[in-house]
Amino acid sequence: GSVVASYPYDDSPTHKPTGVYSKSADDEVFKYLAKAYASNHPIMRTGKPNCPGEEGETFQDGITNGAQWYDVEGGMQDYNYVWADCFEITLELSCCKYPLTSELQQEWENNRDSLLAFIEKV
Repeated sequence: GSVVASYPYDDSPTHKPTGVYSKSADDEVFKYLAKAYASNHPIMRTGKPNCPGEEGETFQDGITNGAQWYDVEGGMQDYNYVWADCFEITLELSCCKYPLTSELQQEWENNRDSLLAFIEKV
């Protein structure tokens, strides 16, 4: 896990594991939507999720192009964009995939304003 908003494409023509910016035709729209979410999240907007084992990982403005972060061949985000004209972003909301029940209220607080800002973009 991490704390970042990722946008298409997740796959790249070279299939290098990481570092290839794979720009879609709607790249600016995807960046706008990802920033709408990230800029309202207290951790995501810093671009420094500080996840255990990945303390040096950073994301400018709290967003990333999927393939630039890591290449995913055949992912649903790209499939839905190409074949169904769905504009999806992937939200990584926590370093921990299964947060404790006691942490859920804080997770809600961290994401509430981001969710509302994102919904407003619809």
